[in-house]
Amino acid sequence: MLNETEAQINEAEFAELGRFLLDALNVHPQAELVISFIDPDAMAELHERFLEELGPTDVMSFPMDELRPGTEDQPSSPGILGDVVICPEVAAEQAREMGHSLEDELLVLATHGILHLLGFDHADRDERAAMFSLQRKLVLSFIASR
Repeated sequence: MLNETEAQINEAEFAELGRFLLDALNVHPQAELVISFIDPDAMAELHERFLEELGPTDVMSFPMDELRPGTEDQPSSPGILGDVVICPEVAAEQAREMGHSLEDELLVLATHGILHLLGFDHADRDERAAMFSLQRKLVLSFIASR
């Protein structure tokens, strides 16, 4: 985990979240995952370079080895899952709009980013429903497990 911002980030919590999610989705325990927190200018640069959209966004995912969820009997192969990059400043605004804490918003965004690394998407209505349902279930399960 990397925090390149002034935001107070509980590094241990995000390490636990990563492990929890990868275990829940039967991803090999040796899969590598990086979660980074960056400022709005750095996020805007990534957003424009990779998605050709102006301004910062909340979360971006950069998959590497295209790992996919496994099963209990057959976890995914080891490899580099990729990077999730989050902008706490954008997340703080979204948290205010949604009426919940920044911590909760960051957990949701990290989960969302990890699901993208594992091949989940929300390009159409069915994909969106499946991904957001799984995201909600995973975040609530993680919070309940602490």
